Amino acid sequence: MLYFDYSANTPASERALRRFIETEGRFIGNPNSVHCAGEAARAEMNRVTRTIASQLGVLPEEIIYTSGASEANNLAVKGIARASRHRGKHIISTPLEHSSVSGCLTALQEQGWEVDLLDIGRDGRISLEHLSELMRSDTILVAVCAVDSELGTVQPIGEIAEIVKKYPDCALHVDATQAVGKTDIILDGVDTLSLSAHKFYGLNGTGLLFKRKDLIIEPLIHGGVSTTLYRSGTPALALAASIDTALADALEAQAENMKTAAHMNALLKSGLAKYPKVRFNSPETAVPHILNLSVTGVRGTDFRGALNRYGVCVSVKSACSVENTPSRAVFAVSRDRKNALSSWRISLSHLTNEDEINEFLQIFDKCYKELVP
Repeated sequence: MLYFDYSANTPASERALRRFIETEGRFIGNPNSVHCAGEAARAEMNRVTRTIASQLGVLPEEIIYTSGASEANNLAVKGIARASRHRGKHIISTPLEHSSVSGCLTALQEQGWEVDLLDIGRDGRISLEHLSELMRSDTILVAVCAVDSELGTVQPIGEIAEIVKKYPDCALHVDATQAVGKTDIILDGVDTLSLSAHKFYGLNGTGLLFKRKDLIIEPLIHGGVSTTLYRSGTPALALAASIDTALADALEAQAENMKTAAHMNALLKSGLAKYPKVRFNSPETAVPHILNLSVTGVRGTDFRGALNRYGVCVSVKSACSVENTPSRAVFAVSRDRKNALSSWRISLSHLTNEDEINEFLQIFDKCYKELVP
């Protein structure tokens, strides 16, 4: 098997797995319990949370543990919208968002909220001018992904935050799922930010939401004591500890890991550029671990299927997207529906090596000759 779908899921590192197992075995009490086992678990939970908060440069009380980025995005988008509904019902977002954000926006539209989507340039970045034009006194939320999961576009979060700051009743939510360990995480001016550990070699089913201390949101899950008022449920200490380890490793090795990914990306593009019907959709400024391309005249699902028969794992759009529909992200940058239907994504890792790239290119050549008319 050749795995080129690291943006969908990364293998849990030995260190993160070991931290989970050791913590789960050592602390048997419920952190909410008021006996010695519970007190020990609660003390460790607080220590882990302080460490994670320090790594992100936030306060411990601003950390909300979730089952992953999808829950974190739902909590942020719906929670902000419902808590702010007396001030306005206007939301601004982008056509590049993950379905856990766009799905929330569709649900809110059906309940009476108004949603505007920002224009996207050919480089995949949002139009700051359009954002300024769309901002209104009743705008209560701007939701933007830090790094697009399909194209790898890095959005100008700092500049977006400066615009949103001018509207004190408007919150800025950032989906940083694809950003952790790949690019700097910007929190200045950001009100909520989501991440998921399985994107940076942590465990599946765990993530968190940063929520600015003085921001009020409406919870999705009610009932039961937890580490926060905003997300009920028994604190999952071992999962939180595994996030701590995975996050520390990702941030420490970020520069070296991205250097490796950039080298693999360059080898890949060099090999693929020889084919006349290959079109690269990812901009030059994209993070190096994501490369989106199209093969003219061949649906992305068909090319993925052909590669899969040779044991190659790639994605068409993000793993959570609906099949057999054009990529919204690719359409936004190319304005070409056929190209969007032909697009698919290769995502790399520091674990990817040159032998894998060479083998992939050999298999790609076979599929290209089989499928290109």
